[in-house]
This record gives sequence, C-alpha cells and structure tokens, in this order.
Amino acid sequence: MATMNISLPDPMKNWVDAQTATGRYSNASDYVRDLIRRDQERLAKVAHMQMLVDEARQGGISDETMEDIRVRALHQAGLKR
Repeated sequence: MATMNISLPDPMKNWVDAQTATGRYSNASDYVRDLIRRDQERLAKVAHMQMLVDEARQGGISDETMEDIRVRALHQAGLKR
C-alpha cells in the first residue's frame, strides 16, 4: 500500500478527527479511503447515467404517447393484455 501525505486546514483536520472519534473509522486513513470509494462510486453512477442519456438522445423522438408507452410496458411485463 502506498503512503500519501496531505495538508489540511485546521477545521478539516478537526472534522476528520471527529469522524474517527465516532468509532466508525479506526483512523484518518480509513476515513479518507471511504471518502475516495464513495466518490469513485458516485462518478461511476454519473458516467452510467450519462451513457443512458446519450443512448436515449441517439434514439430520437418517439411518436408514441405516454399512454402508448404505459400500455406497452404493462403488456411486456405481463400485467395487462
């Protein structure tokens, strides 16, 4: 595992110390690793959502009404014939 030293303003260091004092994190490194994991997950979700938006935009505009779409979705789900 690599080591990284960072500098924080006092209020941020106090925040990190407070988070570790709750017992949820064993030390500041655990807290920072958790923040990084969460940020990685968030960015992956944003990228996935952007991919879905891009696909939808490439699909063009539908002539179907919302009711048409609802009926088709229910039919495909086997909830209505």
